[in-house]
Amino acid sequence: MRDFLKRLPKAELHLHIEGSLEPELMFSLAERNGVSLPYASVEEVRAAYDFTDLQSFLDLYYQGMSVLRTAEDFHDLAMDYFRRASAEGVVHVEMHFDPQAHLVRGIELPVVMEGLSLAQRRAQRELDLSSALIMAFLRDRPAEEAVTLMESAAPYWEMLDAVGLDSAEQGNPPAKFVEVFERARQLGIPRVAHAGEEGPPAYIREALDLLDVCRIDHGVRCLEDPELVARLRDKGVVLTVCPLSNVRLRVVERMADHPLPQLLDAGLRLTLNSDDPAYFGGGMLANFEACADAFGWSKEVFIQLAGTAIDAAFLSETRRLALHRQLADCL
Repeated sequence: MRDFLKRLPKAELHLHIEGSLEPELMFSLAERNGVSLPYASVEEVRAAYDFTDLQSFLDLYYQGMSVLRTAEDFHDLAMDYFRRASAEGVVHVEMHFDPQAHLVRGIELPVVMEGLSLAQRRAQRELDLSSALIMAFLRDRPAEEAVTLMESAAPYWEMLDAVGLDSAEQGNPPAKFVEVFERARQLGIPRVAHAGEEGPPAYIREALDLLDVCRIDHGVRCLEDPELVARLRDKGVVLTVCPLSNVRLRVVERMADHPLPQLLDAGLRLTLNSDDPAYFGGGMLANFEACADAFGWSKEVFIQLAGTAIDAAFLSETRRLALHRQLADCL
């Protein structure tokens, strides 16, 4: 099964590029940029990756990204992940990135965009790996700040495949961000949002009703609301589920407790993703293997999940058809 899962052409729709920062690269960039880290070794960093909840993870996450200073850093960050992902059979990656977390450090948006877009072009050329950019708004920052970011990103609107909503969910409902998501809608930019991870099912409803999103990131708590499950099924809304992330952040205690089988049995459209692979125990292949071990799924289930991801991805139709042909070769 491992060989099959590695060969399976996988599209990743829920990946935070800052969360792909491996300890080795963190130390390398810290040395390049003269940044002092509170860790003496790579092993100390890995030992610190023991989270109790989303907020304790975010504290470490923002500390780690302090080493990202230049366009070269962002390029190296993305290419490091693209190479690892490609080696695991990933053919398309959709990167959430968090401009506000960099702006508060004095790193301007052009620096981030230059580095990430250069890596995108290089990955397409060298790895035949396509990618998409999702500019995410931090929900624990003021909504007005998100509006300002949206307008300041005007030179890059055509480069954005979507906007998203991430960071600490508790106490930060989607309703806070109606204005900026409405602006994205007016501009014709697709919209996604994290909802129903730590937050209640009501946040999923708000994301659908108030933000007009086309995908829900996470969404696992929808099972607490049968009417919501029926709505998601009937509308064909895709949930980008991150199983190993859910275990590490204590959304569930262990993989065997994960609601993925129930979500599938409910007829929902699902994809598997790594979320923040450097922090949560592995990339796409590790997440697929964890599901195989925990649930004993057949090859047909994984082909279905991979096909859903290709269908839901922000892709040209030419590229989508090419990836479906790759998928058909796995049958």
